[in-house]
Amino acid sequence: MAHSLDHWLSYLHHLHGRDVELGLERIRQVWQALDAPSPAPCVISVGGTNGKGSTVALLQAMLAASGRRVGTYTSPHLIRYTERVQIAGVEVSAEDFCIAFERIEQARGQVTLTYFEFGTLAAFLLFAKNDLDVVVLEVGLGGRLDAVNLLDADASIVTTVALDHQDWLGTNRDSIGREKAGIFRAGRPALVGDHAPPNGLIDMAAVMQVDLLCAGVAFQAEAEGENWRFRYGSTDLLLPWPALPGVRQLDNAAVAVACLHALRKRLGWQPEALAEGLRSARLAGRLQVLADTPQLLVDVAHNPQAAHVLATWLRDHPRAGRSVAVFSALADKDIAGIALVLHTLIETWHVVPILDAGPRGLDAASVATRLGEVVGAERIRIYDALPEALAAARGSCSTSDRIVVFGSFHVAGALLAQIAAEAAL
Repeated sequence: MAHSLDHWLSYLHHLHGRDVELGLERIRQVWQALDAPSPAPCVISVGGTNGKGSTVALLQAMLAASGRRVGTYTSPHLIRYTERVQIAGVEVSAEDFCIAFERIEQARGQVTLTYFEFGTLAAFLLFAKNDLDVVVLEVGLGGRLDAVNLLDADASIVTTVALDHQDWLGTNRDSIGREKAGIFRAGRPALVGDHAPPNGLIDMAAVMQVDLLCAGVAFQAEAEGENWRFRYGSTDLLLPWPALPGVRQLDNAAVAVACLHALRKRLGWQPEALAEGLRSARLAGRLQVLADTPQLLVDVAHNPQAAHVLATWLRDHPRAGRSVAVFSALADKDIAGIALVLHTLIETWHVVPILDAGPRGLDAASVATRLGEVVGAERIRIYDALPEALAAARGSCSTSDRIVVFGSFHVAGALLAQIAAEAAL
């Protein structure tokens, strides 16, 4: 009897003994057993600490506007697992995922795969059967040993390098940069959106003999009122500001456009399509305003670098009233570092647990303890689940106030699911 997607996902969570086990040997063995079909003639990999999802969305929109048939793979999802794989902008069905999972299960033999590895192979199979021109892959964690790095990308992007996932990637930007540079390939374009990339990344790129193209050096982006100017060698374009909100989106747009410029002989070069894609790109859960009285904002800022982007947006969009937060993060996140960035902008913190993330989950009391080191226990309220916290935040706010729901994808996804359910009533 065919299994449902929920059944498969439950099975995958328990198949491998660890949620994360970096390395390509196991996944490569299973991929070869599946005959390693090519997902598409052109592959773009997008790694980095923050900005990956936005850069994937911008690439997808610009390529689609140019007439290309595009597949995207992103993680984690917000509401539905099927969000992770899109074909021409449409989520793959649960049924198609189940068929792919069944193929992988039959092929893997005694090899165990993590939840992410299983899903990555499923994405590759789904792409391979859909006659795509390009696939754009978001790197899950790090780069060098991430499952996505199984494929040799035709161009690779590292958006930013900051401290995150330190248990796996190292404790400083140099070591993290070296790991993220692992998605580069010799002789192929390797683009970096970070304006101050760590020496570890630059040194690794030199060892790998890649064509390194760094923001501010190989290509430039300068704001010009409602537009921005892109320069890359002799190319000089005036483009519309990306529709995605946030101060980092100009950098994300610039590295995405630079990537397409580097691939122009393969994919063509249509400035009007670039402009259309920049105007049309959308991405849920990133500085997304869901209501205005009081304002309800959701964002997946879950590390200090992303918190700085959120803080800048809050300062640039002031409200007459106060701001309160509904917040949680996973156990391996720098919760105190996030609080240091935002504590002067948020009056009260409504804290919720994350109970569906395995060993990386965290109960609300533990989140509150880490927050309390910075903001003080008197500004923290603890709840059993997001609906209770959101109701309390709404009850305490006037129409001129703002509720900021942020942190983990688990929190943002739970909010978006609740808002969708409320709208359906």
